[in-house]
Amino acid sequence: MNLSQQSWRQWVWPLVVSFGLLFMVNGCAMFEDEETAKGRKIYRHYCMHCHGESGKQGEGFNWDSLSNMEFPPPKDLSDSSMADSIADEDIFNAISREMKDTADPKVVDDVDYFGVATMPTFKYTLSEMEIWSLVRYVRSLHGGDFTFDVNARRQQLEAELESATQELETATQALEAAEEKRDEEIEAAEAAAEAAGDEDFEAEEIELPEEEIMTQAAIKHKKAKLAFESFAKRPKMTVSRPDLTVSDEERAELEKTGKHLYFNKYGCNSCHSLEGQGGLVGPELDRAGFRLNDTWVYKWLMYPQGIKKHTRMPNLGFDDQDARAVTAYLGTLRAPKPDKSIDSAVSE
Repeated sequence: MNLSQQSWRQWVWPLVVSFGLLFMVNGCAMFEDEETAKGRKIYRHYCMHCHGESGKQGEGFNWDSLSNMEFPPPKDLSDSSMADSIADEDIFNAISREMKDTADPKVVDDVDYFGVATMPTFKYTLSEMEIWSLVRYVRSLHGGDFTFDVNARRQQLEAELESATQELETATQALEAAEEKRDEEIEAAEAAAEAAGDEDFEAEEIELPEEEIMTQAAIKHKKAKLAFESFAKRPKMTVSRPDLTVSDEERAELEKTGKHLYFNKYGCNSCHSLEGQGGLVGPELDRAGFRLNDTWVYKWLMYPQGIKKHTRMPNLGFDDQDARAVTAYLGTLRAPKPDKSIDSAVSE
């Protein structure tokens, strides 16, 4: 072997070894399409701490916390049986769903409800397109094929918005014509009454069926517009400063309801711990009643991204009453400070 060949091998082999290691670490990431790559990024931010880097049970740092709860642990997303047993739409529905009270037998027995309290929804955090990208990536974890036609879905939403817009315009025109005709009839009746000397005449209020049609068309259009906009853009909202003033009796009831919602509907314990029990994703909440302001808590529950844009906590779809209840419950969490002298003695 001459010197040039030896130098060439010394230069090439380290590159080959480095490339092999890179491939083993990243798997097929280098060969992912753009949408799957987007799904991987979303998965790593919102899902990996529970489901693990490759979707296997026991990988995520929050796994042990969840496996000790009464709910089923996170699903093994690497299970190859998912390729044939679960449709793309099923995965989408699990990721994008309304949070329901899992203590309600009707929810437990609902075969169409894909979820437990310990898994959050991302319906109000991610755009629909992002969720489909996440579904696409989950498919890659168990070797399944992603077959859902996302482009057709976008076209469907666009067509529904166009139809709703046309329906609203037609209803608006019909109402305007009906109102004009009604006003003309009232003016004619008033003129006739004046000519007859009827000073007590009052025009009868006329309800127009076009008003209800207009209202329904406006509602339909609003929903279609929101659905179309949410397809490509993340949901946004404005949270007004709440008036949380209540009587002692009302607060006691809110605290009781809030505790139930905390564990059974919104699964807050899957990410937050109390008395050493619960998740490791978010901060422990034993002293939340001391540390957190009620108004801040309410706004955080209603729209976390409005306070911290890139927080891992998703918007769970709280309504006003549920947010008030959980806020009240968190206000009761006032554990004493840890005894530092005891801690020091133990560490020594």
